[in-house]
This record gives sequence, C-alpha cells and structure tokens, in this order.
Amino acid sequence: MTRSAAGSSRWRRLAPYWYVILIFWLVSLSLYAYHLATGITPGRVALQISFLNFAIYWYGIIITGGIALGAYVTAKLALARAESLLAAHVPPAIRRRPVADLPLPDEIQAILQRQKIVTLGQLLLQWGFGPVYTGLNPAGQTELRQVLASQPGLKPAWLDDSPWRIWDPNHVWNGVIWCLILAVIGARLYHILTPSPSMAEVGINSPLDYFNHPLELLNFRRGGLGIYGGLAGGALGLWLYTRRSRIPMLAWADLAVVGLALGQAIGRWGNFLNQELYGRPTNVPWAVYIDPAYRLPDYADFSRFHPAFLYESLWNFMSFLVLHALATRYAARLKTGDLMALYIILYAIGRTLLELVRLDSRLVSIGGVSLGLPVATLVSLVLAAIMAVWLIARHRRPTPAG
Repeated sequence: MTRSAAGSSRWRRLAPYWYVILIFWLVSLSLYAYHLATGITPGRVALQISFLNFAIYWYGIIITGGIALGAYVTAKLALARAESLLAAHVPPAIRRRPVADLPLPDEIQAILQRQKIVTLGQLLLQWGFGPVYTGLNPAGQTELRQVLASQPGLKPAWLDDSPWRIWDPNHVWNGVIWCLILAVIGARLYHILTPSPSMAEVGINSPLDYFNHPLELLNFRRGGLGIYGGLAGGALGLWLYTRRSRIPMLAWADLAVVGLALGQAIGRWGNFLNQELYGRPTNVPWAVYIDPAYRLPDYADFSRFHPAFLYESLWNFMSFLVLHALATRYAARLKTGDLMALYIILYAIGRTLLELVRLDSRLVSIGGVSLGLPVATLVSLVLAAIMAVWLIARHRRPTPAG
C-alpha cells in the first residue's frame, strides 16, 4: 500500500465525531482571529422570537451542542466496549453467521433487515442491550428468542444477561438527563455557598445573605454556576442512574469524563460570545476585547483582558485528547476508575493555573481573615491530591495471584 493510500485509509477510519470537532475548532478559532483583528464580538442573541418576546442565546446553543457531542462520543466508546466484549465471548463463526439462515418468518426477517441487523453477531449485540432494540413487538421477541435458544453453540447467558449489556450506548442518552438536572442543582448550590465578590452589588456577601434576597437563589444570570458543585451533582446523578440500571458506576464514570472534557472545551466558547470569564487586564497579542457594558466595575478603565475562557477550553480539549487516547488504545492497562481520577487531576491542575489570571474569585477566609487563596484553588488542590494518592496506592498494590 502506498503512503497516500495508507493516509486515506486512516482518514476513512476516523469516527464521524472527529470531523465535527475539527469543524468546530476551525470555525471557533477563525471567529476569534476575526475578533483579534477587529475587536468585534458577535451578539449574544442567536434568534429573537418577536411575538413571544423570547430570545435564544448562542451561549445556550453552544452549551447544548457541547453536551450532545460529548454524550455522542461517550456512546460510541461504550458501543466499542460492548463490541469488544461480544467478540471475546462469541466465536467468530457464530458472529458472522447471516440472520437469513435462521428459521424465522419472513415478516421478522424483514423487520430485522430494516433495523440493519444482518448477522447473528449484530443480533446478539442488540438483543443483549434489550430485545426492544430488535424492532420487534413482544410476540416477535418471544418467537425470536425461541429460535435463538434452539441454535447450537448459543449460550443461554447471551440471551438472558449478556456480558455486553452493561455497555448499552442508550444508557448515555437515558442517564444524561439524571446527571444534567442534578449537576445544575449542585452547581448552583456551590455558587450560593461560595458567592463571588461581585455579588456584593446586590447585597450578597455570604451564603447567609441569600435569606434576605431569596429571589437571587434562582437568578442564574447573576453569579451563575460552580463547576465543582456541578461535578458533585452529576456524580450523584450517575450513581442513581447506574444503581437503578444495575450497571457499574465507576466503569461508566471512566467513559463519561471523556465526553465531559470535550463538552467543557466546547461550552467555554459560549462565555466568549457572552463576553464573560475573562481574566486580568493584559496587552498580550491574544487578549480579548470586552465591551464596556460587560466589564467588572473595578476594571471599567481597561479594555483588553486575558481570555480565560480560551485557556480553559484549550486545557479541557487537551484533557479530552489524553483521556480519549487512554480509553481507546490503553484501556487494557488501566484499572476501573483510573480515567475518572485522571480527569479530576487534570481539571484541578488546569483550574489552579486558571485562577492565577481569573477575576472575581471567592477567597478563602478564616474568622473573617482572608488567606488570599481562591476557594476553587483550595478545592482543586485537595481533590488532585486525593486522586493522585488513590491512583498511586491502587497501582502499587500487588495483584492477587491466580
């Protein structure tokens, strides 16, 4: 095979989401280059529905897109693990056998064909996820199961509780709702417990002040959300969903963080369009220009700032690349929970570095005395240390013989 042919083959083997990621970065970086050249930032509103007096913001579209793409990547990784388990348990001769060879009624054969289930391996894969995914009604599922159970070489466990059941990609789309709802609640609670200094404008200097301003509890547009609270809430949602679905939480957390890192990398560009999450004033060539209306009061006389959103986006994307490579190429060398722990360490390091340029960070204070250390930095250092010690300890522990 020639070098050009080999390169073309590699491109064809790329998962579709890589093309979406590439297009996203080309568009985003081109938009930022235009901003650097002109100082112009596109408007926040993507669509205005006049008769409803309702606006759809680019921020929401980008956040939603990041979540969807991250979930899609996680689902594809789960499917790959399911197919790997199928290959490990089911002999190739059985997997490659055409479904058309099974003694099934023409109606059932036609339905399976429409579902693009043409081999016994594909059929066993979908059946393991759930008979409903074959596209058959209950009567058809019963008849199909009877036929499968009568086939030589097919083990009852493949039909009753297949090993690849735990990696059903549909768990991603079903579980993401649980995680998102609790993540938003957790993120808001974290912000309420650690209000930023700018909240003093509305009389919020400590969590107790929310008792005097209860409506501010639900005012997401002022103060926003805290990432560590979101991670805690999302983890709770994942625990509840995996427990309900009888699938391993830690194993799914390993895949979830891959999609999470990608979603964060994309979502941060919503902050660019909102002209928020900028850092200290600077004159570096890549500094972001912030319109006067969006500058913090203490920095009203400055116009160019560190693009903190860009730093965090690039760091999260680097984390995604590392986690994705480990999940796809080196999974056999990892223990369950390693990717989750590594994600927390990587994010904590990035957040600690980001706090060096961020504005409006809540500082740690003891007895009313400020320690000059952002709360996010303290949380990051503690989490990174815990995860690092856990990783080192479990990999130093000798593997039991036999």
